[in-house]
Amino acid sequence: MGLEQQINDALVSAFSPTALAVINESHLHAGHSGDDGSGESHWRVEIKAPALDGKSRVAKHRAIHAALGADIIGRIHALSLQIS
Repeated sequence: MGLEQQINDALVSAFSPTALAVINESHLHAGHSGDDGSGESHWRVEIKAPALDGKSRVAKHRAIHAALGADIIGRIHALSLQIS
């Protein structure tokens, strides 16, 4: 299973989002710092989940990082979050 699917599955399991997009932006950073050549180093997540409502921005980011877990986070160089 690829990293995109793992990110998607972890976030669906943790938050039951009403909208979720997991976008691989690694190709935009090819040759830049943090590009490990895997093609899976830079990600953007757009998520809308009632479970995140009412939390501060920092709490939302922490919740998403916790849901992804150390294994997934450890394989990502950059993670951009758009939470609505």
